[in-house]
Amino acid sequence: MPFTSRTQALPATVPFVGPEALERRLGFRFRARLGANESVFGPSPRVLDAMASAARESWAYGDPEHHDLKAALARHHGLEPDCFVAGEGIDGLFGLLAQLTLDPGDTVVTSLGAYPTFNYHVTGHGGVLDFTPYRDDREDWDALAERAAALRPKLVYVANPDNPTGSWHEAAAVERLMDAIPEDTLLVLDEAYSDLAPASALPPLRPLRRNVLRFRTFSKAYGMAGVRVAYAIGAPEVVRQFDKVRNHFGLSRMAQAGAIAALSDQAHLRETVARIEHARTRLAAIATGAGLRPLPSATNFVAIDCGRDGAFARRVLEGVLNERVFIRMPGVAPLDRLIRVTVGPDEDLDLFAAALETALAKA
Repeated sequence: MPFTSRTQALPATVPFVGPEALERRLGFRFRARLGANESVFGPSPRVLDAMASAARESWAYGDPEHHDLKAALARHHGLEPDCFVAGEGIDGLFGLLAQLTLDPGDTVVTSLGAYPTFNYHVTGHGGVLDFTPYRDDREDWDALAERAAALRPKLVYVANPDNPTGSWHEAAAVERLMDAIPEDTLLVLDEAYSDLAPASALPPLRPLRRNVLRFRTFSKAYGMAGVRVAYAIGAPEVVRQFDKVRNHFGLSRMAQAGAIAALSDQAHLRETVARIEHARTRLAAIATGAGLRPLPSATNFVAIDCGRDGAFARRVLEGVLNERVFIRMPGVAPLDRLIRVTVGPDEDLDLFAAALETALAKA
């Protein structure tokens, strides 16, 4: 076989088992989809109109330079267009980043239990993962900074707000971490949930630092997970490196038009965020009413502490799935005592509340 020895040593796996795969395995359709942190509230009507119009021109490739999208991002964030690179979701950009930065054996520091797709790309490109544990259900940024100082890794990954716990750090803590990272280490700052975070959690974009890349997406609050469009913000000389390896025709005309339209409708974004906050409060009340502890969240999901160990939480998860409600849970102790539930409309949360009651009784 022509595959590299590294490829042949890797397991044939994916970071997440999708709800469709679970439906095929379980033999039924889910009644509520509350596990993938999508926004069931959907995109702005402007997005749908823009994508429908662009669909009529799908015979043509999308602009490989993403000129209009980067111009719209520049206006939205008050930066220059050359500070942005767009790609097929944050996951796609993480794959490009690993390709750009990692030689086999290079060290990458992250938190044990943090977003697994990042780890997937690091391992696939021959990187060596070094982990620090969560502390009090938050990424331990002091420990990450200490490991970075000791190991001087190629990359350090953090998410703010965090997935899978929903926790967040304030902007001052973000800036302290930026200051602590060695100059020759790139800080990968995953801000997928930035549109849902308190303003106090997001430091200003300026000044741009050569060793910091900030990743944001249209998949969460903007309700465009199925379209696959995200972007990274960084110093132009850093962002420019992505042009050497990215799929230049990877973003369709529909994706680019939809993202531009989404940025133009901030009123819809505010309405969606308000609906997410309402649903988050409702989810917390459901958890408390069931005798469980919801963790504070600045995302579109709530992590719920089942109060025992990972085996018990797994039984609760499986019980909810068997009631045809899709949710997920972290896979690493001690976070595996949690289940993670995406927000949704009241009718979906009613289904979850009933499913949770049944699952807890059986567990």
